[in-house]
Amino acid sequence: MLKAQNISYSYDDGTKALNNIDFEVEKGEMVALLGENGAGKSTLFLHFNGIYKPDSGRILIDGEELEYDKKSLLKFRQKVGIVFQNPDDQLFAPTVEEDVAFGPLNLGLSQSETQKRVSEALKKVGMEGYERKAPHHLSGGQKKKVAIAGILAMKPEIMVLDEPTAGLDPKGASNILKLLYELNNEGMTIIISTHDVDLVPIYSNKVYVINSGEIIKSGTAKEVFSDIGLIRNANLRLPRVAHLFEILDKKDHFDSIEDYPLTISEARHIANDLFNH
Repeated sequence: MLKAQNISYSYDDGTKALNNIDFEVEKGEMVALLGENGAGKSTLFLHFNGIYKPDSGRILIDGEELEYDKKSLLKFRQKVGIVFQNPDDQLFAPTVEEDVAFGPLNLGLSQSETQKRVSEALKKVGMEGYERKAPHHLSGGQKKKVAIAGILAMKPEIMVLDEPTAGLDPKGASNILKLLYELNNEGMTIIISTHDVDLVPIYSNKVYVINSGEIIKSGTAKEVFSDIGLIRNANLRLPRVAHLFEILDKKDHFDSIEDYPLTISEARHIANDLFNH
């Protein structure tokens, strides 16, 4: 459905940000782009609907190549909606209702159709009743939901979210991920970037690992996290569940409990996480 082929990109100062990136997402998938901060996740995402233009390579949706004229950009941006890491970069209108309505109105939709979409989108993210609130008075999690509603109101085929749980407390992060899971179950294609490895095995059909502007691994969560050396070379860690399995697999190599790499409290923390999931 969405393909990035041989994407390379350098910043104005000549710094190489992306190097020959290949990335592919099929309709209905939830795909994670995993990498440490500064690995190139956000830069790649900004190519998906033409905010950035690559130095070389191309972006395709349903086999159609993105051109950078106004007509092509508008068409692609209707299909691919991006939710930025910091919702304050996306929310600017005086009220929640006006913010969510901005996209549909710019598509040339009528006031009645726009109002219908705004109501549906806010209900979907659990923010009905906040229409007249000022976005800057909302909590971090509420701002994220409004930013997502603004994209939903455009009715895209693909939603791209840059670090969707960044800055949220555990409950807020859980609410956002539950929402994304529901949207994906309803058929929306979801792409998320994250450095939180514990999220990836739970939600993702496919995982790409990016490091220093290059895709260094792709596959299922099991395939990716089985390559322990690669994960650690990318300055990431194993998810808690995978780390626990690694320890259990190596238990015969330790002479005593003092040699185990986890403390009792850390082991209990992992066990609680596994129980809760």
